[in-house]
Amino acid sequence: MEEVKDEISLAEKLAEEGKATDICHMAKEHPKWQVRAACVTLLGENFPDHPDAKETIAYCTHDPVDQVAFTAIRTAGDKRVDTAIRDLICITGWPSNFTRDHTSKPVGFGAAYTKRALISIFGSEDPDTLRRLEDEHFVELRKNVSKGKRERNNDDVVLVPGGPFIAGASRQQIERVHQQVGSFEMNDQDNHPRVVELPSFYIDRTTVTNRRYAEFLADVENTEDHDHPDQPIGHDHTPAHWHDKRFNHPDQPVVGVDWYDAWAFAKWAGGRLPTEDEWEKAARGIDARAFPWGNEWNAEYANNVSRAFGVTPTHRTELEELLLKATSEYPASPVLAADALPEGASPYGALNMVGNVWEMTLTNFYTREDMDPFLKGRKPIEFMNRKEAFFSLRGGTWTSPAVCLTTYYRGKDLITDRHNEIGFRCVYPA
Repeated sequence: MEEVKDEISLAEKLAEEGKATDICHMAKEHPKWQVRAACVTLLGENFPDHPDAKETIAYCTHDPVDQVAFTAIRTAGDKRVDTAIRDLICITGWPSNFTRDHTSKPVGFGAAYTKRALISIFGSEDPDTLRRLEDEHFVELRKNVSKGKRERNNDDVVLVPGGPFIAGASRQQIERVHQQVGSFEMNDQDNHPRVVELPSFYIDRTTVTNRRYAEFLADVENTEDHDHPDQPIGHDHTPAHWHDKRFNHPDQPVVGVDWYDAWAFAKWAGGRLPTEDEWEKAARGIDARAFPWGNEWNAEYANNVSRAFGVTPTHRTELEELLLKATSEYPASPVLAADALPEGASPYGALNMVGNVWEMTLTNFYTREDMDPFLKGRKPIEFMNRKEAFFSLRGGTWTSPAVCLTTYYRGKDLITDRHNEIGFRCVYPA
């Protein structure tokens, strides 16, 4: 404990010398929690209006040691540190809500201290007054968020109206498809039938083309503004097959990109990747059809392994043997233009929702929730068996048998993989 006392004495001396920045560093980084807590107190007592001190007090409300966090929360309330409002609301929710009669799940000291601090900072316990003060406090933040949002930069979209649709497939529907095209021993039974309600949204009429992606590359060359925060360090958005003549025609879907590339492009384009449910509704409409055009397979309406290779395998072994024959030159023209085969359009007019290239989604394959990767700094071999690293693919591709081209079939891929079979399209608010 002598070491702790010496460090606190040092902090007190720094306070006397007016060295707020040094105390801020100790409050955030010192290995002894007692020292961090003492530094927070010193900042509140000696530098309540110093910008760095206010930011540090807010930061320390999330310290992993309760006594440090509680000290910061109490200090924020006592000194009315408005910089901490956002952090405190993350702990207890909006004061305009918790001052009304309602049920909640308080967790002890933290909730009590935080509620008191927020009421102290805002200077009121009246719910309506608090709501007005909350709006006033966050008005600049809302403006900045709005400025950061990009307008949709693509007019070639189709509207998917809001409302319910039937997702998934029944055992009977799956068997009917197998009777038409074979099962190929594919696991297509993990998307159970259910009714899903979705708001209206726009979706790209075609997958993102090489032409659009080239515009993105040129525009983001010297910026990281659109990158996912978990994107690997030093990541390059250039597609892996950018110089392969079989895949780089301007009108073809961009391939050889990973999930982080697609995420960044979608943000740049003013949208995002579709969830699995959004993709599925855009592909099949509301009547649970097996294919975008109906319930009967039609090889003329989609680009799959049969069209790409000129051979139609009849079972899994034949398919795998055919794929093993692929080279850097064969098949010569595996991927069609993104706007090819208009006869196979979905009920809303989206093209090639099945076949040509798999399409990435925002959805985790295993949890069915939005992807939320936390893998930065790790190599793929370190997370290739972790469920959080796999997103859902939809639609099948040029190497797929027809059974994978249904509107309900689910595929998956590792978040950092780049394949010549996978592309994407974006969705936008309606």
